[in-house]
Amino acid sequence: MADSGEYEGDDDGSVRELCANGACMKAAEVEAKLDEGNIQEAESSLREGLSLNFEEARALLGRLEYQRGNVEGALRVFDGIDLHAAIQRLQPSFSEKSASKKCRSRSDSHVSVSQHAASLVLEAIYLKAKSLQKLGRLTEAANECKSVLDAVERIFQQGIPDAQVDNRLQETVSRAVELLPELWKQVGCDHDAVAAYRRALLSQWNLDNECCARIQKRFAVFLLHSGVEAGPPSLGSQVEGSYVPKNNLEEAILLLLILMKKYHLGKIKWDPAVMEHLTYALSLCSQTSILAKQLEEIMPGVFLRSDRWNALALCYSAIGQNDAALNLLRKSLHKHERPNDLMALLLAAKICSEDCHLAAEGIQYARTALSNAQGKDEHLKGVGLRMLGLCLGRHAKVSSSDYERSRLQSEALKSLDGAITFENNNADLFFDLGVRYAEQRNLSTALRYAKQYIDATGGSVLKGWKLLALVLSAQQRFSEAEVVTDAALDETTKWEQGPILRLKAKLKIAQALPMDAIETYRYLLALVQAQRKSFGPLRSLSQDDKVNEFQVWHGLANLYSGLSHWKDVAICMGKARELKAYSAEMLHTEGKNWNFILTYEISNLNLHLLHAWKVTSLARFLKTFFFFFGSSCVMHEGCGQTHEALRAYINALLIEPSYVPCKVLVGSLFSKLGPKALPVARSLLSDALRIEPTNRKAWYYLGLVHKDDGRIADAADCFQAASMLEESDPIESFSSIA
Repeated sequence: MADSGEYEGDDDGSVRELCANGACMKAAEVEAKLDEGNIQEAESSLREGLSLNFEEARALLGRLEYQRGNVEGALRVFDGIDLHAAIQRLQPSFSEKSASKKCRSRSDSHVSVSQHAASLVLEAIYLKAKSLQKLGRLTEAANECKSVLDAVERIFQQGIPDAQVDNRLQETVSRAVELLPELWKQVGCDHDAVAAYRRALLSQWNLDNECCARIQKRFAVFLLHSGVEAGPPSLGSQVEGSYVPKNNLEEAILLLLILMKKYHLGKIKWDPAVMEHLTYALSLCSQTSILAKQLEEIMPGVFLRSDRWNALALCYSAIGQNDAALNLLRKSLHKHERPNDLMALLLAAKICSEDCHLAAEGIQYARTALSNAQGKDEHLKGVGLRMLGLCLGRHAKVSSSDYERSRLQSEALKSLDGAITFENNNADLFFDLGVRYAEQRNLSTALRYAKQYIDATGGSVLKGWKLLALVLSAQQRFSEAEVVTDAALDETTKWEQGPILRLKAKLKIAQALPMDAIETYRYLLALVQAQRKSFGPLRSLSQDDKVNEFQVWHGLANLYSGLSHWKDVAICMGKARELKAYSAEMLHTEGKNWNFILTYEISNLNLHLLHAWKVTSLARFLKTFFFFFGSSCVMHEGCGQTHEALRAYINALLIEPSYVPCKVLVGSLFSKLGPKALPVARSLLSDALRIEPTNRKAWYYLGLVHKDDGRIADAADCFQAASMLEESDPIESFSSIA
């Protein structure tokens, strides 16, 4: 049996026929009557020629008008019939059930005939909705389209069957399911659109994989970019034990991951837009590790391997796995791959700029990027200059030559200043310049950039306030710095206030207000207690944006040490040691207060620990030290005290060999052990200045070493440097925020 209202004819459309119920008639005859405006005559000819009832004939006429492009004529035809009444008459035929196996074939035949009739009527309602859409009557169009789905649900109460369903009927249902949410979006009824999308995906419409994938993709895009909070699905649509997304982002990610799963199973074709939207969604919630897993699962050939490596490098860099990211970029930038890929070069330079030992490699990447930033990519020169400046500044910290360090620092500032000409609104560049000028004690320029950074970020970034407060403290403007910390506290949430409150306590100490500092630390401890209740004691917390309990107790210990409250010092040190048993900061504090706090015995150090920390050279130094100076310590006045302090300091250097405060104090203690120890003291202090050239205590003790060694001119230079630095010394190192 032919489907109701099927066309048959040549590809060029010269001979077209309308066929239904085993009969055919030429479409041209019907079109001629429609052109003359004789709708009733056209309808009568269809009813007689194809054995159709009134609604079916009118539905076929409306479709013919719509396909001819006469939207208004089609709408006039559709308005002349009660399509919904026709649907009501079709319902009982689908709800009938065969009484026995004997009448099953008769029932199946009746259902088949009813499907053809339902197909024609439902298609008419759908085409009426399309006509209304083209005429701009969107709300009416959405309501008509919704009525198609309502009718299908009434007719097929158990859902559309997978088999024995009329193809045209299934096509009409699929198109209506896709169209309805788009119509609601065009009307501006976003919540109705969400309901339509969920109805499309949760009801049994027997959609094919490609149609379902299109709906899932459009819904995900709508959730990501509409700006309307959809809310969780209704309880009636939730399956017990299934995952229920809590917000738009979670629901969008779930839909996109389902699409990726379908692609991996070969159910749908590859759509690069799905991966782009998934990348955006996962980046919003910092779940780039999941994105990396999706990229790794994509079959070879979909992406160029260098593009895949670059995308994976971005993912790994975002979660702090810089080694893995850099290795991928090295492969991508190989001479046989894409050695001049600008984005890969800039990312590699950025990763290298965060590690002193990789900074030299980063300099090469940045310079290559600058040479390739031409033409349409010239706007990236500012980024390249910034990365070059950061790498040069980082490389200067490991330079063994004073001249080389000074040259690198000068080039770093020159590159950053050059970058500002290309990106004069880049807030991060303001911050970088502020830190670099502050480290070189050009405080007026550093202050200007710190203020520009706060203005550019609206005061929403904590490190900007911290930089401004430190610069003001270096200018000895402590009261103004305290005002800045108060402003920062107003702009931040309570879990972000730890670093600012510690800074405020140090400002109180600098103003000789120790009791106020203690009160600030008490508030910090209250935040620690609140933090434990909120997050639980076993949850690991980031030191950057949460209240760090170890630093609170350690800061209190230093404060009480300055007040000579040794009992309180011991209590605070004990609390800190419970949180971090091995810490250079703790051992440094113990060394300063050795006779009041339990000290560690170097003789009990396990040699396996030395190997684990990879400091065998330092172990050999300790052995030589105790062999060479052991006998003379007994003769030296106060040698026992010096010996005990050295135990703690050297333990700290075993844990963290580049810890500058301990290097300075060990050097100062060696300078007191007599002429034979002066070369060791000079070496330690020079190494401390290599790491931190603006450490005034290192300059001062190095001056004492030169003085005892008879180098008066060198001693005078060191004392002068220490004096100049003391006038511009911040309450906390600028490198703590770099």
